[in-house]
Amino acid sequence: MRRIIVAANWKMNTTPADAGSLARTIGSRTREPGVIRVICPPYVCLAAVGDALRDGDVAATDGLGVEVGAQNVHHEPAGAYTGEVSAAMLDGLATWVIVGHSERRRDAGETDELIGRKLRAARAAGLRTILCVGEQLDERESGRAEAIVDAQLRGCLGGADLGALGLDGTGAGAVPWLTIAYEPVWAIGTGRTARGADAAAMAGAIRRTLIALGMPGGGEDVPVLYGGSVTSASIDEFLAEPSIDGALVGGASLKPDEMAGIVARAGMTAAARAGLDGTLAGDAPAMG
Repeated sequence: MRRIIVAANWKMNTTPADAGSLARTIGSRTREPGVIRVICPPYVCLAAVGDALRDGDVAATDGLGVEVGAQNVHHEPAGAYTGEVSAAMLDGLATWVIVGHSERRRDAGETDELIGRKLRAARAAGLRTILCVGEQLDERESGRAEAIVDAQLRGCLGGADLGALGLDGTGAGAVPWLTIAYEPVWAIGTGRTARGADAAAMAGAIRRTLIALGMPGGGEDVPVLYGGSVTSASIDEFLAEPSIDGALVGGASLKPDEMAGIVARAGMTAAARAGLDGTLAGDAPAMG
């Protein structure tokens, strides 16, 4: 059974002075069993957020706390790369990392090959990785959306020995090292919206590509998140799709009310899936 994940991408917002308080508030208001919660603040706020989330008041009834993730990582372990942060530097600060976000592709010119190197560096350091993929508006309107995402996945993962990279485990309660976030770029901050059916169709296409690439388990253990300006008002449509396993939340993740609504719906989905699987959500093991 794939776990439900809600990851908060704070982007370039908050400071060390206020990030901890916001993280603690969100954590205490999202204590839904069966939901893996991840907060990804700016680099300079990682320590403050990590310290705040050690508070027992953020743990759900199944023992799951709130994980901390970084928004990016460098592909090299060390060197003359001014302003960059390596995977080793995140040790003790984060257990997750986002790679390939559409804003990194757009603003930093990141290529699939470079993103693949970042992904492998993160995996080697033991970081769970959220790999972002998604198409532009003209690519969707021309009928090339699935082909674009297929090419991105092949570009990021095709050079890797996926069997050697392996998974953290399989079966109920296990969390693969890789999570994929589908970002329809045309639906991020534009006022346009994707539909649940769109995201579900793309999740199916993503897993077909993972099968073709030789992902262990045929990609069925890899969670696929929706990441297109999701809110508490829109999340239902996406979590109603069995192939969607949660959300990568942008602007709404800075608002405790929004996060409370999103995670509440995620908790309902987690409970329903656990019931179908014959496993109680509260039986899931705690995450380290």
